[in-house]
Amino acid sequence: MTHNKRQAGVPFVLVVLFLDILGIGIIIPVLPQLVDGFLPGGPSDAAFAYSAIAALYALMQFLFAPLLGALSDRFGRRTVILVALAGFSLSYLILAWSPTLAWLVVGRALAGITGATITTVNAYIADVSSQETRARNFGFVGVAFGLGFIFGPAIGGLLGDLGLRVPFLASAAVAAAGWVYGLVVLPESLPPERRAPFDWKRIDPLRSLAGLKAYPLVAGLAAGFMLFGLAQRGLETVFVLYTDYRFAWGPSENGLALAVVGITAAIVQGLLVRPMVARIGERRTVVVGLTVYAAGFLAYGLTSVGTWFYLVIAVTALGNVSGPAIQGLIAGSVPSSDQGRVQGAITSLLSLTAIVAPLISGSLFGAFSGPGAVAELPGMPFFAGAAFIVLALLVVLRSLRRFPTDTHPEDANLSAAG
Repeated sequence: MTHNKRQAGVPFVLVVLFLDILGIGIIIPVLPQLVDGFLPGGPSDAAFAYSAIAALYALMQFLFAPLLGALSDRFGRRTVILVALAGFSLSYLILAWSPTLAWLVVGRALAGITGATITTVNAYIADVSSQETRARNFGFVGVAFGLGFIFGPAIGGLLGDLGLRVPFLASAAVAAAGWVYGLVVLPESLPPERRAPFDWKRIDPLRSLAGLKAYPLVAGLAAGFMLFGLAQRGLETVFVLYTDYRFAWGPSENGLALAVVGITAAIVQGLLVRPMVARIGERRTVVVGLTVYAAGFLAYGLTSVGTWFYLVIAVTALGNVSGPAIQGLIAGSVPSSDQGRVQGAITSLLSLTAIVAPLISGSLFGAFSGPGAVAELPGMPFFAGAAFIVLALLVVLRSLRRFPTDTHPEDANLSAAG
């Protein structure tokens, strides 16, 4: 192995991912206020600008995720992860010291470009996973996300009291710590003999999406993933708006609820994915998870008592078994030399949903709540999300029936450390 004699394994890259997500989470409570500080028009102008900046971040991920994936196939996962973390740290420094809104836009654009680290992390996980451990290991990715989004916003809220720009400096330090860890500790997972030559045609995001057709099962699963992403990103957009409107929740109640979301997701993905996949298989786990999610989204929209909303969060969290199982199926259907490109294409697909979903859910919430509502039905974004998930389930079921087996066993003997 290059760079390091240590055997590549899941724990090493999960530490990097956790630090990455922790840095993202730290700035969540203060970024809208920082945007507001640059505009004289008040919260309405800030909301529009913040939405546009969020869309720009997702757009940059869409455009550059295939490039990072293809580069990791050519030069190795470790190199790309280190470059991305360095760029991420720089983007936080730009945000911390930005004198104008334009510089804030530059910082978020750079963050979107280098923030597609998940592409390479997923490829790394696929490199070091066997058929038996794939779903479990992708579940650990969900745990890293959950923990980062539990601790990050809490830390960011505390640091924000010291100054709006302090959390950005903290995030820069966290990303830098991830870079140092990667440089010193992280081993390479893709040996030279399994690397693929770089091809510019592979980094066109639209071409890369079309390239999923080479793996029919992956294409179907990716389409289902996209529909699920529309539901999930939409929920994230209107969650606080909905609870404020329906339950009159303030920051403390919403903070607690979001912590419950993160904690329950981490528990499910860390403890339930492996035994469930071992018992019923990856394919049935996907179906069960999406079914639970669809029911959960309906319950989100129908619940009228805040206390019951916590129960809905906990039950819906069981649907989190579907994501790792889908990732496991995708990883098992693609050879090692193409993992980076395929993971980049999927990241790009999910980035597209992050651009479109807020527009859909925000418009539905505005149309069905408040004095000028078409009808008083503030849960409409969640009902739409349930519809997206049902469509995702139908697409996935069709793909699984058409391709009962579609795996590449070349890495079957790989051992997933940890």
